[in-house]
Amino acid sequence: MPPLEISFAGYQKPESIHTRAGAYFGEVLNAELGDEVGFTLIPSVTELGHRQGDMIRLVGAGEFDLCYIAASFFTTNFVPAFGVIDLPFVFDGQHHGYRVMDGPLGQTLAAAIDDRSPYKWLGYWCNGMRHLSNSVRPIRAPADCEGIRIRTLTSPLHGETFRALGMMPEIADIAALLERSAAGTIDAQDNPLTNIFNFGIHELQPHITMTGHFWTPAVIVANKKAFQNWPGRVQAAIRSAAEASTRYQRGLALAEDVRIMALLEPPVEVVTLTPAERAAFAAATAPVVEAHRAEFGEALEQIAAAA
Repeated sequence: MPPLEISFAGYQKPESIHTRAGAYFGEVLNAELGDEVGFTLIPSVTELGHRQGDMIRLVGAGEFDLCYIAASFFTTNFVPAFGVIDLPFVFDGQHHGYRVMDGPLGQTLAAAIDDRSPYKWLGYWCNGMRHLSNSVRPIRAPADCEGIRIRTLTSPLHGETFRALGMMPEIADIAALLERSAAGTIDAQDNPLTNIFNFGIHELQPHITMTGHFWTPAVIVANKKAFQNWPGRVQAAIRSAAEASTRYQRGLALAEDVRIMALLEPPVEVVTLTPAERAAFAAATAPVVEAHRAEFGEALEQIAAAA
């Protein structure tokens, strides 16, 4: 009998922590099942002529079996409750995020993915703390953000946050971000340091400010129908690979900021905010949190309790 072919799609470069974790996923799966499965990792769907945003749609359509995707995707598709994660300055760091997603809130959101979408939830990787970069000027205070054009994700709450800082948000995927940054029609963006460096954003936007304004998990999902049709032994091995690769990926994420900081050299300028300076950004964006407290109050309490 030929092996069961399983594909795992991503959108990053081979050296990224996500791609390395995807490869580790395959190693664990092959160790569990051997010749029963054939595992294919697609590091970046852009190499196949797709855009970053196509990846999750293609998994839903069954062209790929698994992928990782920023949790913000589910805010505007299927599970609006994920919006609480898109609120600014609600996470104190990566460990805080891990505790939340591994706890009751994360499991409730995972169950909602299974119930309301064509995807099967498998785990939460770490997209990291998001920081600002821009090509205009160093940013140390909210006033420095005024009038800057910033690329943002599809999450409406990200857009609200940047507007609260006086920025002008525009939705764009990573390819458009790079093209428009080079052309000078986008001034800024936010990403974890690993993405800022590995996508070469720092070469186009050399002013980096360590705001840590969002912490975002990446969700590992499978096509639900494909997963349900796999034999129980394969399903169990997929779950094991997801758990093992999650531990591995999070370990990479924790070490990544230190590694990237050592690689950033002039003319790149990294602004590390004092606690008081970071608090000023939190205060400037607090109205966004308050505007949605009635919607996300219980979840916000769970996040605060895990701090």
